[in-house]
Amino acid sequence: MTNLAHKSPRNQKMMVLLLALLLGLQPITTDLYLPALPILTQGFGASMVQAQLTLTAMLLAFGFSQLFWGPLSDKWGRRPVLLGGIAVYAISAIACALAPGIETLIAARTFQGVAMGACVMAARAIIRDLYEPVEGAKVMSQALSGLGLIACTCVPVGGFLTEQLGWRWALSSLFLFAVLTGALIYFYFDESLLKRNPQALQLKSLWASAQHIFRNRTFQAYSALSTVSFAGLFTFLATSSFVFTQSMGLSQTVYGLLMISMSVSYIIGTFICRWLLLRISVQTCVFMAGFVSLTAGLLLMLVAYIGPGQSWFGAWAVMVPVNLYLLAHGVHQPCGQSGCVAPFPEMAGTASALNGFTMMLVAFGMGTWIGTHMTDPLLAMAHGIMLWSACLALIGSFAVRKIPLIQTPKTAELSPSLPAVPNR
Repeated sequence: MTNLAHKSPRNQKMMVLLLALLLGLQPITTDLYLPALPILTQGFGASMVQAQLTLTAMLLAFGFSQLFWGPLSDKWGRRPVLLGGIAVYAISAIACALAPGIETLIAARTFQGVAMGACVMAARAIIRDLYEPVEGAKVMSQALSGLGLIACTCVPVGGFLTEQLGWRWALSSLFLFAVLTGALIYFYFDESLLKRNPQALQLKSLWASAQHIFRNRTFQAYSALSTVSFAGLFTFLATSSFVFTQSMGLSQTVYGLLMISMSVSYIIGTFICRWLLLRISVQTCVFMAGFVSLTAGLLLMLVAYIGPGQSWFGAWAVMVPVNLYLLAHGVHQPCGQSGCVAPFPEMAGTASALNGFTMMLVAFGMGTWIGTHMTDPLLAMAHGIMLWSACLALIGSFAVRKIPLIQTPKTAELSPSLPAVPNR
């Protein structure tokens, strides 16, 4: 078995591939499923509320489960959590494909969200285990480039499988993805956590760890960065189908192409992130990207208020500022996700879990707001993205830029309940 903690070029490439697959579980679980949703809803005779529950229940399970998986991985290591999580994911994928009714599908999707939480949380923690903060941001950007490539294929592949073979085959493809990822974990990943925290799951220790992490200014700044940037992306995803297919009357094929362009912009953003990090600091990188985000939000507001009825108004008038936002998102996410775990080498799993939970909680709140402001979908999209763009500019200017990437806490501030022992 190969120990990927040995950072040879070959092992680093394998690590980036593994991280891309683990992080890619999120888009493949949501995006590949979307083309099948209307057909399976009709086939089960389910209501729209039940159909949406197959997504929201999964996302809620994904967010809350990380609060358990993070401390568990700090106590037992990343490898057992990854193997257990991917096994549950594979089993739940089969349960989804064989579901006899919508209630069973909702339950199976919930377990799938729980399993996905283990894999995505561990992937972010592994970055801190193996790499120093700036190097970790570079590796994370490479892994997120792979995530972008996976996201590009999800909607087209899901649509093709649904049309040609049926929705059950589309959901079965998630099982194959899990098997491939599980095989790479089993044969090529040993363990990245050098020191374990035997008290990580004790309630007193867990509460002390959570307080210690939330009070850290570096965590606050970089967790806010990744959360707010994701909230803007979620706003687009939650409103885009209504804007393009309902309001503009575009076909599903054209809508899929627009989504691919968004993924390409995100991938380009991750490449720009790596290029910038070789030349400037993380703080300056985030500061610059924040104003790119703000520009995107202002342009989208201009399009939403002035565009309708103009000769130049159309899908690409909306997508130009959206793609600009995704370009900056490709910078914010690698820096944010690696930065929020940087101060906690012995609690990276817990820090990653708290960051992931916050992201899903804000997304759920945004989804609730969107549901009550969809009279004009384009305005709902523009207002949401403008809000998060302005927040990103403020975070880049007054939070990330004003503090070091790692805020080393004073010895007296460290919780006495955080001892660590070697894992071998």
